[in-house]
Amino acid sequence: MNVLHWGKKVWRKVRRRAKTRPGEMFPGFVVTASDTVVDVGCGAGHSCQIAAQVGAEVIATDIDPKAIAQVKQALRDASPRSFRALVSDSNPLPLPDGIATVVLAREVMEHVDDPEGFLRELVRIGKPGARYLISVPDPASEALMRVVAPPDYFQKPGHLRVFERRQLVSLVESAGLEIDTRIFPGFYWSIWWVLRWTTGTHYAPLSPEPPPAVLKHWDRTWQALQKTAAGQKAIQALDEAVPKSQVLYARKKEG
Repeated sequence: MNVLHWGKKVWRKVRRRAKTRPGEMFPGFVVTASDTVVDVGCGAGHSCQIAAQVGAEVIATDIDPKAIAQVKQALRDASPRSFRALVSDSNPLPLPDGIATVVLAREVMEHVDDPEGFLRELVRIGKPGARYLISVPDPASEALMRVVAPPDYFQKPGHLRVFERRQLVSLVESAGLEIDTRIFPGFYWSIWWVLRWTTGTHYAPLSPEPPPAVLKHWDRTWQALQKTAAGQKAIQALDEAVPKSQVLYARKKEG
């Protein structure tokens, strides 16, 4: 397993780039027009939009019909090679074996009843050599959520489990994937969500409504931190200490 921890190399390069590349789902994870992208647990469809904009074939699945309606709306003016959106609980996925060259499962696995079965389905639909982008909340950020989030945050359909880092690696590898890269980003979002819970609102990232005042102040604080002499070094250390997520780049074994 070739594991590259982001802190000293990958993320520093990302922060120097003003814009991401076309088709970039996450730092260094890029899809192209030749890919067939399956986004499992697609939510409102941000990743689907990125894939569609470069002309990839896009297949979106989600257990929530409202999310599927949102992703259909989001891709209305995009130009994917082809597009399907399916309501599914992923048990099983309503897709044939080996259809995907890229499989996305971002902040989904913590919600499912059977993580091992879920991963088997992700692997089944990938071609040999298919690339995978899998993320789940990091235990450090989830510990903060336990302090401020309402009880149903850790009840179905919320977060049913917290994956320790070694446990996640073991699950992914046991399912038949080879891990290329691990990234631990998002201290900003760890604190953002802590503050958001205190507002008593359902305000979400990218919401068109004005954010609550406490979130405005947090954003200003973050911007000010970035401008300090030791700001970037502090941000790197904070990401390492309390990342919002643990992110894996993996491949399906060939043969």
